[in-house]
Amino acid sequence: MLYLIRYSEIFLKSERVKKRWINKLVKNIRRVVGDCKFRLERGRIWLITDENVDEKLKKVFGIVSFSPCEHCKLEELEDFVLKFCRGKLESVKTFAVRVKRVGEHDFTSQDVERKLGALILKNFPHLKVDLENPEKTIYVEIRNEDCYVFDEIVKGVGGIPLGVEGKLVSLFSGGIDSPVATWLMMKRGCKIVPIYFDIRPFTSERAIERVEKVAQVLREYDPDFEVIVKDHGKFLEKVKEVLRKKKLESYTCILCKRRMLKVAEEVAKEVGAKGIVTGDSLGQVASQTLDNLFVISQACEIPIYRPLIGLDKIEIEEIARKIGTFEYSTIPADCLAVPKKPTTKANLRKVLEIEKEIT
Repeated sequence: MLYLIRYSEIFLKSERVKKRWINKLVKNIRRVVGDCKFRLERGRIWLITDENVDEKLKKVFGIVSFSPCEHCKLEELEDFVLKFCRGKLESVKTFAVRVKRVGEHDFTSQDVERKLGALILKNFPHLKVDLENPEKTIYVEIRNEDCYVFDEIVKGVGGIPLGVEGKLVSLFSGGIDSPVATWLMMKRGCKIVPIYFDIRPFTSERAIERVEKVAQVLREYDPDFEVIVKDHGKFLEKVKEVLRKKKLESYTCILCKRRMLKVAEEVAKEVGAKGIVTGDSLGQVASQTLDNLFVISQACEIPIYRPLIGLDKIEIEEIARKIGTFEYSTIPADCLAVPKKPTTKANLRKVLEIEKEIT
C-alpha cells in the first residue's frame, strides 16, 4: 500500500531542525509500522508497505493526517481516475474533485478539476457536483509527472515527533490523570520514562494489573514504553508510624508525594531526563491545592511539568477515552494510606522537620 503522510508544525522550523525532525518522524513511523519503505518530498512523506497500517499511523506523534492513495503517471490520469471511482461513486449523489499541483505545467489545478469533474459526470450520470458539502471527494495531487489519487483524509494524532524534545520521567500510577499527563508530554515530543510507586500493602494486587494494562495502551504510541517499579510501601509504613505519634496523619499525602518526587529526580539524573511529569490538576484533590503543590514542589530541584493543571476532571476523562486508557484506568485500586482529613495547607517547615525523622 501507498500512504501520503502529512505533518504540520515541522513546517515552522528552520531547515536544519526540519530535516532532523522529519528524520525522527520517519524513524518513529518505522518503529510503529515495522518493515516499510519511504520516499521524502518537500512537505510530504510517502510510505510504502505491504499491509494496511491505518490504525498504527493514527498513533504516531507528528502525523497531522494521512491518506491511503494510488499512483499513476500524468498521461494516465483520466483513465486512472475513472477506474479509481468505480465502486466508490455508485452509492452517492454528490461529489467534488480537489486538485493540488506541484511543478511547472501548462494547466492550472482548476483546469484539471473541471476536466475530471466533467469526465466523472459523463460516466456517472446520476451524480451532481457539490463543492460545499459533497458526499464523496476525489483528491488528486500532481507532482511534476506523478499523480496520486485518494478519497480519504484520515486525521492523525498531531503534535511533534516523539523524542525531539528530549526525555522526562513521569509519576505513573495508572489512574486516569497520570497516563493523560504522560501522553500529552509525549505528544509534545518528549520521550517518557514512567515510574510506578508500588504502595502495597496499602493497595491491592489490582493496582499492578491496572498500571500494566494502561502501559500497554501507551506502548501503542511508543513501543519502548516500559514502566520502572519502585517500592514505596515500606516508606509509607514508616510515615504512618511517625505521623501517628505526632498526630499529624493529615500530612501523609504530602510526605508521600514529596518522596516520589525525590526518587523520580534520582531516576531522572540516571537516565538523563530534563524534568518530571505529574498528573496534578489544581484543586482536584487535597494534595493538589495551591498551598500543597507549593510545599510538594520544594522536594526536588529539577522542573516539574503539570500539563493537566488547568483542566477539570471531565476534560481529563475525555482525553483518556480518546487515547484508550480510560477503561483500564478505572480498575479499582484505592490507596488505603490516605487519611480521613488530609491537610489542604501544609506547612513546609513542619514537613522538613518530619522528614528528618523519617530519612
